Amino acid sequence: VAAEEVEWDYAPTGTNKMLGGPAEGLVEMVLTSAPDRIGRVYKKAVYREYTDSTFSTMTQRPPEWEHLGYLGPVLRGQVGDTIKVLFRNNASRPYTMHPHGVFYDKDSEGAVYDDGTSDADKADDGVPPGGTHTYVWPVPERAGPTADEGSSIMWMYHSHLDEPKDVNAGLMGVMIITRAGMMGEDGTPTDVDREFVVAFAEIDENESWYFEDNINAYAGNPASVPRIQTFADLSFALNLRETMNGFSFGHLPGLRMQQGERVRWYVFGTSNFEVHAPHWHGQTAVARRMRTDVLSLVTMEMVTADMVPDNPGTWLFHCHVGPHLNFGMSSLFVVE
Repeated sequence: VAAEEVEWDYAPTGTNKMLGGPAEGLVEMVLTSAPDRIGRVYKKAVYREYTDSTFSTMTQRPPEWEHLGYLGPVLRGQVGDTIKVLFRNNASRPYTMHPHGVFYDKDSEGAVYDDGTSDADKADDGVPPGGTHTYVWPVPERAGPTADEGSSIMWMYHSHLDEPKDVNAGLMGVMIITRAGMMGEDGTPTDVDREFVVAFAEIDENESWYFEDNINAYAGNPASVPRIQTFADLSFALNLRETMNGFSFGHLPGLRMQQGERVRWYVFGTSNFEVHAPHWHGQTAVARRMRTDVLSLVTMEMVTADMVPDNPGTWLFHCHVGPHLNFGMSSLFVVE
């Protein structure tokens, strides 16, 4: 897995696909550049998978996983495994990989703070540009699903050198951990036909390491862009991106399934001041031992939901928090 710097387009068509027409009003301001604003394209850092330790060939995502968007590759294991990740930093500043849920020794934590360690135990704290580090994460029973849950659950991983800046820069991904004996040959749980991973992510580009780079690259007159860190300022708000996997206003691709399939959704929030209410139209799911069509997410919360779609059609999947919905946290999913 490598950290890569990319140009990320939050709405590749430049339109509000949810309404089937051009962007208007404040939405147009979010999606278009101008002398005093950046627009819809930002420089970001993302995790990407390579085929081997030479890091010469990036792995191409299959169509069923194109919906991951800016998220890193799905890492998989079952209870009793040990996950080993060779991380290479191809970005221009130090980054790490920090996991949730699993075990790790100090040299595989991927988070910098004064923990009393030194030397090799600090090598994971910030991998420099061009550097590599091997993270080793044993998967104990408490990292897997409980007896009352399904056969698999999700844990996120992310950079944790300066966590708010790293995550807003784009460095997030997930691990899917399966109960022992329930993992198929392809790594997926044997009792599930299709999986989807969706981050309800309010990405604060004001907090990204690349904020000044983005102003200089995409604003028509960089000197005219306000550098004000307050929610009350419009310029600040225009750099808050309400996304699902890094896509806004209906641009999240690949949410397609068949009627009657066993579908598992792994849904989570990110690290800003966030509360989300993911809502599927036309279907229901079972989460937390309750049937529902709306979930609740707070900052960095992770929820697994099981669905057997029974109502064919094209349906809305969105956050029910008003400002999030109005500013792009919405997509479509298709049941065939």
